[in-house]
Amino acid sequence: MSQATDASFESRTTLEPAVRSFVETNRDRFLDELKTFLRIPSVSTLPDHAADVRRAAEFVASALRDAGMENVRVIPTAGHPLVYGDWLHAPGKRTVLCYGHYDVQPPDPLDEWITPPFEPTLRDGNLYARGSADDKGQMYMHIKAVEALRAVNGKLPVNVKFLIEGEEEVGGEAIAKYVAEHPAELKADVALVSDTELYAEGIPTLCVGLRGLIYTEIEARGPSRDLHSGMYGGAAPNAVFGLVELLGKLKDANGHIQIPGIYDDVEPPSPAEKHSWSILPFDEQEFLKNEVGSSQLTGEPGFTVFERTWARPTLEVHGIAGGFTAAGAKTVIPAKATAKVSIRLVPKQDPDKVVAAYKAFVQECTPAGIQTQVRVLSAGPAISVNPDHPAIAIAARAFADVLGRETVFIRSGGSIPIVGDFAIHLGIPTILMGFGLPDDGLHSPNEKYKLANYYAGIMTIAHFLEQYGK
Repeated sequence: MSQATDASFESRTTLEPAVRSFVETNRDRFLDELKTFLRIPSVSTLPDHAADVRRAAEFVASALRDAGMENVRVIPTAGHPLVYGDWLHAPGKRTVLCYGHYDVQPPDPLDEWITPPFEPTLRDGNLYARGSADDKGQMYMHIKAVEALRAVNGKLPVNVKFLIEGEEEVGGEAIAKYVAEHPAELKADVALVSDTELYAEGIPTLCVGLRGLIYTEIEARGPSRDLHSGMYGGAAPNAVFGLVELLGKLKDANGHIQIPGIYDDVEPPSPAEKHSWSILPFDEQEFLKNEVGSSQLTGEPGFTVFERTWARPTLEVHGIAGGFTAAGAKTVIPAKATAKVSIRLVPKQDPDKVVAAYKAFVQECTPAGIQTQVRVLSAGPAISVNPDHPAIAIAARAFADVLGRETVFIRSGGSIPIVGDFAIHLGIPTILMGFGLPDDGLHSPNEKYKLANYYAGIMTIAHFLEQYGK
């Protein structure tokens, strides 16, 4: 552990000593279990890994049973399965719904991993593996926190329900449908999610805002088949070039999205929120060098980095496919090209309204001779959580107790669609209590999770459940 984390563990006079002792005694076992979990290549987007995804679901179900959860079951869906479990023997106490996901991103490019992505490896106090921080390591903390409380006390201080999914990395359609159709079964007072990060090492952080996400594919078609560029070049439309021309119109050189009306419903952060961001320990040059790693930052002029990443809508191109890209030369005019494009939304923006404007803009700006089609793969709104909610306040105190510093409140530029589903269908807020770090490399080669944060997370979640039960 880091020195700061060790010191906070020693000074936790408000934490139940027996729970702390249980976690410390079982450190090696908790780590071995997590390593076993991380060895399962549960890549939800690749059909070849469907059996691995199912195996990961069974692992989660087994872990819930071992932790003392009841009514544990693996729930089939049209896609990958959900896992449910509960413990409801605290009459008169509140109910916490714990959410996480066991699926992971593809590990590509494999040649950039120092050690194999599905062979968890400890280096410099970090556990390197795909899914270590997003979200297997963080989700597994919930299970271990509940196990520790039951082992020490024979019961839990609150009622607990678990709903774990295997499709978060591919849109989460199955869980969205399940939550909408089973509000009575999932009824709770608050949801708890650990799929975010600390603002910086040792700083307890609660996220109170998430951007929404619209994820799309744009398909461009030109000629009816690939053509010889010597015979047809200069006369036939090129699908790849047409797609690139179209994509270039979506944003200007300063990062302003050119879709008409997209900024109409954007509300700036409050002065109090902007002030709180201004006093966070942030060095723009360090951010550029150590996190982004480019020659300079980009984005809308006149806005801070936090505003651009947390409080402004953005549009990004994630990949382009089409034409000939193998070794050697093949002089074709491509008939078809596809781009993956996403738009991040901020609170008050309506995904349906933005999608309609986006589709209209694509059609209007499609070059001559090219036909385009927009496919919307997922769309979810931005979410904001009231930091004054009693459960949020208790979580902030529990976080501060364990890490020994005052909890800060931030937004995240990312999206967790299930938080919106919990608000809409269950009417409950979500505590976004994450223990990742900004440099953990989510979705990138050499993803890692700081081992000290894994244990601190188990203790913090257990402490929060204790305090919420009071």
